[in-house]
Amino acid sequence: MEHKKNVENKPIRKEIINPGNAYIELTPGTRVKFHFQTRTAHDARIVDDSRKMDKPMELVLGKKFKLEVWEVIVQQMSLNEVAKFTVHKSLCPQYPFISKTLRDIGKKPEERRRCCGMTLQNEGIGYPDLDALLQHPVDLEFIIELISIELPEQYEKERWQMSDDEKMRATNTLRERGNGFYKSNRYTDAETCYREAVGIVEQLMLKEKPHDGEWKELAAIKTPLLLNYAQCRLIAGDFYAVIEHCNEVLNLDPRNVKALFRRAKAHAGAWNPMQARRDFIDALALDSSLKSTVAKELKSIEEQQQARNVQDRIHMQKLF
Repeated sequence: MEHKKNVENKPIRKEIINPGNAYIELTPGTRVKFHFQTRTAHDARIVDDSRKMDKPMELVLGKKFKLEVWEVIVQQMSLNEVAKFTVHKSLCPQYPFISKTLRDIGKKPEERRRCCGMTLQNEGIGYPDLDALLQHPVDLEFIIELISIELPEQYEKERWQMSDDEKMRATNTLRERGNGFYKSNRYTDAETCYREAVGIVEQLMLKEKPHDGEWKELAAIKTPLLLNYAQCRLIAGDFYAVIEHCNEVLNLDPRNVKALFRRAKAHAGAWNPMQARRDFIDALALDSSLKSTVAKELKSIEEQQQARNVQDRIHMQKLF
């Protein structure tokens, strides 16, 4: 009788439904995916069911998820195990808010009720059953099926999970991958890699004081990535995006020949002939090896200008 009483008083009680097939020790940074069904322990009323949400729950261990008990639970499970955990109400006061977040996924922003203190006090969180759970907490049952375990070295981390060193390594990997795609004429894939790499570097730059030493080092890493991205957009014919990105590079490095040349090409493509000529000439002044290339580009602009002039004259004649 005493043993049964002790079991019932445990804050977390586990009952195996299906034993699974492999226990894997989970280290910080491990990503797990699991389906869950949440019930009230006293009457087995179903509160939530991830299978009806069309997506399993995903956790990265050690990232201080608001419902810490779920991290404790999954670390007691084998892969593909199904188990029921009865959890004391003191361990899941945040569950109504977690549930609201999961239920709100897919809803339009205007359909979601924000939970500031005043709204919570006057109107609740937007779901009557969760409001009841907030006002009258009860023990909860979680039926968990652990469907996926990925150790830190087995998956590519999302940006928010990375340390600064990991972000720098990811930047280098993305740059090399982008270069490979570019050489294979897979410009859209290359562009995606360069864009992601630029985003990571910009995130790191936000931590530094503008124009300090480390900020300048990061800016020097960002510049070629931004130029590569601009080149992909140039191939796609997105001329004003190219102009914008080259402007950014030239703000960092006013004598950057590649930025001047690519901006000139973009101005030519967008038919800003005066700006195109100026950038081609400025690029040539910095790099004399571009003499024949710039000559061809200027000749092309001149020929297009003449053709447009003819078309304009014809158009004017038709008006009269």
